[in-house]
Amino acid sequence: MAKHPSAAVGWGHHHLQKRWLLALLLMLTVSTVIAFFMRAAFDSCDRNVSVDNVISSARDSVQVADKRAPQVAAAKPSPLSFMKSKIVLLVSHELSLSGGPLLLMELAFLLRSVGAEVNWVTFMKPSETDEVIYSLEHKMLDRGVQVFSAFGKEAIDTALRADLVVLNTAVAGKWLDYVLKEDVHRVLPKVLWWIHEMRGHYFKLEYVKHLPSVAGAMIDSHVTAEYWKNRTQERLKIKMPETYVVHLGNSNELMQVAEDSVAKRVLREHVRESLGVHNDDLLFALIN
Repeated sequence: MAKHPSAAVGWGHHHLQKRWLLALLLMLTVSTVIAFFMRAAFDSCDRNVSVDNVISSARDSVQVADKRAPQVAAAKPSPLSFMKSKIVLLVSHELSLSGGPLLLMELAFLLRSVGAEVNWVTFMKPSETDEVIYSLEHKMLDRGVQVFSAFGKEAIDTALRADLVVLNTAVAGKWLDYVLKEDVHRVLPKVLWWIHEMRGHYFKLEYVKHLPSVAGAMIDSHVTAEYWKNRTQERLKIKMPETYVVHLGNSNELMQVAEDSVAKRVLREHVRESLGVHNDDLLFALIN
């Protein structure tokens, strides 16, 4: 893909920019889903229920893994350590309990854990007070994430001085022109665009016209990435930037649990018991 003249602005050398993006994308492969799923396994160890010897052995194995996890984490430096003291601006199209905003919040906390300065703006907010938004913003403030208006001078100043700007979802692209105006081209070379959408009505030039000029795009699956590549070329006559595929929640730890018959039995018991579902009841799980 042809390089854009503006790519020399912001992050400087192209190889350094790619190293930052690749390291960040590697870290993002661990999603909130994994933490929740493994915690369920650990919590199941504390239940005072009668189980056979096989389940008891599985419980002991999970407890051992729980004790070893902090040691392993302490021994390995975080892949995001290079972001220490860097300035990051996260731009979310909304702030809700849906997948996109929660994934971006997880990234915010991961960056804060390695000492990055993390700032958050929400592009689309209701005019009236919303309890969910109020709660999530205070959760971020408690974790050291700065939250401010998406339309104020502080948002513009932070975007200009940031080392990395993450746009979350295609809709967030409207923020670039609406807020940055004539300064937009100073920010594009340091933008990582995290796209989750696949439906056709998101392929509007007003949303994604700046895609070719950003540092990179991150998409949740190869199918969706190919879809975006084809649709942007065919319908909008623009090219995607360098695109990385990051599967949400796909990790060796999660797959090992999913493929282990004993672990699955332990987790099945725990989940059904916590929901009050009997062993012979039919249980459906719909995952979007």
